[in-house]
Amino acid sequence: MCLRTAREESEAVVFGAVDELLAKTGVPPADVGVVIVNSSLFSPTPSFTSLVVNRYRLRHDVVTHNLSGMGCSAGIIAIDLAKHLLQVQINTTHHACTQISTQPTVITSSPMQNVQRSTENITLNAYMGNYRPMLVTNTLFRMGGAAVLLSNRRAERRRAKYQLMHTVRTHRGGASDRSYACVTQEEDGAGNVGVSLSKELMSVAGDALRTNITTLGPLVLPLSEQLRFLATVVLRRVFGHAAGVKPYLPDFTAALDHFCIHAGGRGVLDELERSLKLSAWHMEPSRMTLYRFGNTSSSSLWYELSYCEAKGRIRRGDRVWQIAFGSGFKCNSAVWKALRTVDGGAGRDAGAWAQDIDALPVHVPKVVPIVDDDDGANGGDGDRHDAASHVRPE
Repeated sequence: MCLRTAREESEAVVFGAVDELLAKTGVPPADVGVVIVNSSLFSPTPSFTSLVVNRYRLRHDVVTHNLSGMGCSAGIIAIDLAKHLLQVQINTTHHACTQISTQPTVITSSPMQNVQRSTENITLNAYMGNYRPMLVTNTLFRMGGAAVLLSNRRAERRRAKYQLMHTVRTHRGGASDRSYACVTQEEDGAGNVGVSLSKELMSVAGDALRTNITTLGPLVLPLSEQLRFLATVVLRRVFGHAAGVKPYLPDFTAALDHFCIHAGGRGVLDELERSLKLSAWHMEPSRMTLYRFGNTSSSSLWYELSYCEAKGRIRRGDRVWQIAFGSGFKCNSAVWKALRTVDGGAGRDAGAWAQDIDALPVHVPKVVPIVDDDDGANGGDGDRHDAASHVRPE
């Protein structure tokens, strides 16, 4: 493992996603005016933004932003940054957003186009020691990437898939050292560099999520849910905990149709399913992304949205909630509204799911027994779910 191979990995993912993005949208590189890249652990010199500018021969006045060290939530941060850039650049016709997961992210924008890209590098960040809290990342993280094109030009609305409705960013690093240090890159006793995951990660993520939805709720929830939540808060403050009034968690399924939760690990998904009271149908995109591609860092949200599209779930008017968690500790949300129905099915338009979508979902057991190969249990494909368990709840 060396810097050269790490660059080769990142280039393969970044260029592959951006090439396909530009080909599908027909956007010429000369129209790109802003580039944003996020890479949490791998930040070479020249930067990833310079890599993109050089590869696609972007114009001399292109504005570039290179984000690093922000973990798996950096994709939403990049989207939020791109949103603000498009709000102030009145003449920008397109914003392209690409997210790649070895662990970098890129955003590009211009008076004509804006591209965002996410990725994370695996090659240079494999942990070579035997300290258990650092070994987890070796088993979870995988390479991947995604690309998205955004625009602030009204004329593009007719061919756009989604409209960005809201972004909410939460940073709990100032609340406690416990939140700040639950995900850290450090050396073990033998000097091996790795990323350590604290046992308090689930608790910290829960606190960050509650803070985030407190801000997001009033923006998306119907009035009935907001009134129930307000009544509970008032009762608890007036009568105290002795009154036995439990905290009310709003029903987000009343306002949102699809949930793309960062596929950080099975424990994270289980906790979010329980906390938000989501069904197996709602969790399917995240669970199948984790099963098929592993934790692809900031780009996992786009694999999940692509899964929804490939399954033919996206209908005009549907709202999609993307939830991401990152070191520091951060919880970030983005809410999108579908402007048109997206036809599903296997094929080139299914992206990374083209070869697998018809075979999914599958049942992923919590414990996989170790048996002889003759028993046929090492195929790794799992069993199909009962279709009844994956019918969209009314």
